[in-house]
Amino acid sequence: MKILVPIKRVPDWQIKLKLLPDGSGVQTDGIKWIINTFDEIAVEEAIRLKERGIASEIVLVSIGPADVRQRLEYALAMGADSAILVKHDGPVDSDLASRALAAVFKRGDYALVLMGKQAIDSDSGQTAQLLAARLNLPQACFASKVAIDGGAAVVTREVDGGLETLKIPLPCVVSTDLRLNEPRYAALPNLMKAKKKPFEETSLEALGVAQEVKVRVKALSIPLGRKAGKKVASVAELVSALQNEAKVL
Repeated sequence: MKILVPIKRVPDWQIKLKLLPDGSGVQTDGIKWIINTFDEIAVEEAIRLKERGIASEIVLVSIGPADVRQRLEYALAMGADSAILVKHDGPVDSDLASRALAAVFKRGDYALVLMGKQAIDSDSGQTAQLLAARLNLPQACFASKVAIDGGAAVVTREVDGGLETLKIPLPCVVSTDLRLNEPRYAALPNLMKAKKKPFEETSLEALGVAQEVKVRVKALSIPLGRKAGKKVASVAELVSALQNEAKVL
């Protein structure tokens, strides 16, 4: 079974980002980039499926500028077999990502797409669903457990009432949640070996995918600071403040 694992390069969630002076985006010069947290979980799960003899090959794919290669090489060092970089310097929204991933999927004989449920920078949580719709494949999102049973994927996911288990035929699209696993660290020797693993570079044009995006960020701003609270002497004063100042009653 061949698994396609899309990953996205995102700013490290532990750093404090700064806005550009015109508010058009965040300052990216010199910041630390990481693999999207949910995508790293997808890579780990694909590796575990391979270690159990279920998967035969893991192919990574990412869309972005040339230096995304470093993040792909880290995922290769974790245990993936090869990587594809769709080089693109412009903006990428969920729609464009799903179209590019669909084009990559159609070029290979993949039985499973395993990907993060959302990106921690945009937080859209739409790409897996859009990809499944474009490929007309069954989907199971927010997986906390994944198993392969013959020609089907058995996915457990957390819902409001507890746990829900879905069984969907392969090929399919599965998106991963936080509690699925804990990703391993890539050892230094593996980081060196990763540079010699198969690595393909292509472009949106070569895949026949238009560069247009449907979502454009007009402006970003820092949230206003919270106002200090105040103490009240009685319930009557509290009710009055809620009615006349906060206007929530």
